[in-house]
Amino acid sequence: MKNKYIYLLLLPILTFISCMDKYTETLTVNSPVYMSYQELRSAVKSVPARDLENPGKIYFKDNYLLVVEKLKGIHVFDLSTPSNPKNVAFIEVPGCVDLAIKNNILYADSYVDLVAIDVSDITKIKEVNRVKDVLTYAVPQIDPNYKVETVDKEKGVVVSWELVRVTREIEYQNSPVYPMWDDYYTNSNYSNLETGGGGISGSSFGKGGSMARFGLYDKNLYVVDSYILTMFDVSNPSSPLNIGKQYVGWNVETMFIYDNHMFFGTTNGLVIHSLAVPTVPAYISTFTHATSCDPVVVQDGYAYITLRGGQTCHGDINRLDVVKLSADYKNNQLIASYNMTKPYGLGIEGNTLFVCDGDAGLKVYNASDKTKIADNLIAAFPGIKTYDVIPVNGYLFMIGDDGFYLYDYSNINDIKQISKIPVTLFYAD
Repeated sequence: MKNKYIYLLLLPILTFISCMDKYTETLTVNSPVYMSYQELRSAVKSVPARDLENPGKIYFKDNYLLVVEKLKGIHVFDLSTPSNPKNVAFIEVPGCVDLAIKNNILYADSYVDLVAIDVSDITKIKEVNRVKDVLTYAVPQIDPNYKVETVDKEKGVVVSWELVRVTREIEYQNSPVYPMWDDYYTNSNYSNLETGGGGISGSSFGKGGSMARFGLYDKNLYVVDSYILTMFDVSNPSSPLNIGKQYVGWNVETMFIYDNHMFFGTTNGLVIHSLAVPTVPAYISTFTHATSCDPVVVQDGYAYITLRGGQTCHGDINRLDVVKLSADYKNNQLIASYNMTKPYGLGIEGNTLFVCDGDAGLKVYNASDKTKIADNLIAAFPGIKTYDVIPVNGYLFMIGDDGFYLYDYSNINDIKQISKIPVTLFYAD
């Protein structure tokens, strides 16, 4: 009898709990808009040149500059005459965020796939290979004011969201969380540079900006997301072979390859791996800094790191750090920090350091004395919201919120803007 009374007392509670497992509500949600895998895998093609609208990462090879149009494709500019760049083609690659080039083969992400594209003839660009379902399944930015419908990956890739009103029975749980493509936009490696010539066909790698997540070394292509490095054998450039994945840290944003090592910029520090065995990068050390977004470039025993705070980068630090690297990369020391406005990408060539300082524009420094960089400002170009740069043999390629800029710095005391290609629509921070 006693047990019966206990059961009767517990019954309303158990009933209430069971009723709380699910409930029905009418609400507005972010509903995914899909592109089918069939459509995705038949979409790469060359089309006539189009205007810059939402530019992202940049890459230079053999007198050609390539500019990513976020999630849409790649602009191709002929810089044979730097003062008169020619917009010659657009390569449609849905889901493209980053790229790299070996010889005449361009590698790009296409949502979950890696595609290999023959660019030896700009007028006859063609996809020559594709590694399917090898990259992170990510989705576009959502409207944070509304819940998210569950994504059905079997339907394809998510290309956008639409707000819809639904009535449904749902469980008590948080909205699902997916990797966002925006995590890849604002944070973009220099490859081993061997400049080729005569179109995009030289026997060489190209050169990317400091915000890159793609990198080439020896016979391998590396693609990093927020914590996983995916590796491909590209000894036969037109037939990339997936050779595995490796955990390399957390909140990785950028990758820079130099001196047989990988330098990962993360939100919490600089992480270094050895490429002594290129297929098995070995962890060496971590240099920890304040939480921020942080692209990095390395040259002659020094790492230059920009730290940027803000809503997506967390923290409120905006500065340039200079780190002296030990010979074995295990004992690295911060030797100088310089306040910045809101720095993004950067580049170093010789003793000349280029910093994209957000709304404060492009800044050019003599970095021969690492402890007095701020005292040695060579030139400043304000009024441009700058994003990333690539310095090559006296020319500086820069992407900003209103277009692509090309500077001649062969005379470091008289740096000149010699051309510009404007955008038709500014991209968001």
